Amino acid sequence: MTKYAKWIGAILGWILTRKLWGAILGFIIGSMIDEARVTVRRGGSSSQPGDTDTGPINVNDFSASLLILSAAVMKSDGVPKKSELDYIRNFFVRQFGEQKASEDMLLLREMLKRDIPVYQVCIQIKQFMPLASRHQLIHYLYGLSNADGVIHAAEINVIDQIGGYLGISTPDMNSLKAMYYRDAHSDYKILEITEAATDEEVKKAYRKMALIFHPDKVAQEGEEVQRAATEKFKKVQEAYENIKKQRGMN
Repeated sequence: MTKYAKWIGAILGWILTRKLWGAILGFIIGSMIDEARVTVRRGGSSSQPGDTDTGPINVNDFSASLLILSAAVMKSDGVPKKSELDYIRNFFVRQFGEQKASEDMLLLREMLKRDIPVYQVCIQIKQFMPLASRHQLIHYLYGLSNADGVIHAAEINVIDQIGGYLGISTPDMNSLKAMYYRDAHSDYKILEITEAATDEEVKKAYRKMALIFHPDKVAQEGEEVQRAATEKFKKVQEAYENIKKQRGMN
């Protein structure tokens, strides 16, 4: 898979410096990181024409995407909240470890002072990140927006916009949103069906969503992303079990 650290680096360089030199420096550093990854995965050999990189997305790629999009969501209502900062830090500690979490939180605080080029960031992510990982980003962002247990319309609008830029379908967006924002219809929304569905249609919908959101879909991207994906998959299972119980299904 083509790596995109150079593009993330360029965007971060621009965000942090608002200068062309910052973007160029970030691009150069990111390019060096990309090249180093390819060399390591190929046992130290130089790349050859026609070679392909089939290794996992580096944790820094995924975490950089999380940081940038988190900053965009937090800035949408103008007031970054302690509950949101705590949510992000706890997530990063669980997924990436204490040291990286501390480093990334410092970077996040700097991002919150800058304008975030959301469209440009999302276009790069969409180009180089698999759909299953993009689903995971949106799942995380809805969790962030619900960190204080309150619905924030501005944050939801930004996440919906991000989802569109990332190429995620409306039904999938609604399913991911329903995992955090509960109502009487949430279990059906998670499975992307309505209460009018037959029992057989419920089972079929569950099999479909279990396939879409199964952690194995991100198996190539490392333990960190898989652990986060498992949480999302459990919500699909819970929705199915709730519907089965309500209907008395076997």
